[in-house]
Amino acid sequence: MLDPRELRHRVDIQSRSQVQDFETGEMTTVWGDLYTNVPAKISPLSVREFVTSQAMQSGITARITIRWRAGLTADMRIVHNGRVYNPQGWLADPDSGLEYLTAPCTEGLNEG
Repeated sequence: MLDPRELRHRVDIQSRSQVQDFETGEMTTVWGDLYTNVPAKISPLSVREFVTSQAMQSGITARITIRWRAGLTADMRIVHNGRVYNPQGWLADPDSGLEYLTAPCTEGLNEG
């Protein structure tokens, strides 16, 4: 069970959309806030977890946990204090599947 006191970070969850430039007709990627100020727990991977999970190959550097929300996908991004995290998926809690979600994340800008 997740202790609410652990959700001490505040993150924004953003989704990507395509917008057409009226002058050039070029499509550009823009990110917009889907959820703002979401309580979260950001846990950097320990060296042991990093090596054990072969994260060196996958680039996973952190795990972010939030309360359960519908509709989250791996093509979104999470922003915390100017740092961009890219979820590789959303894993439901093992008990009810509806209490919280955990996202293993890479860090850095992605397409957009």
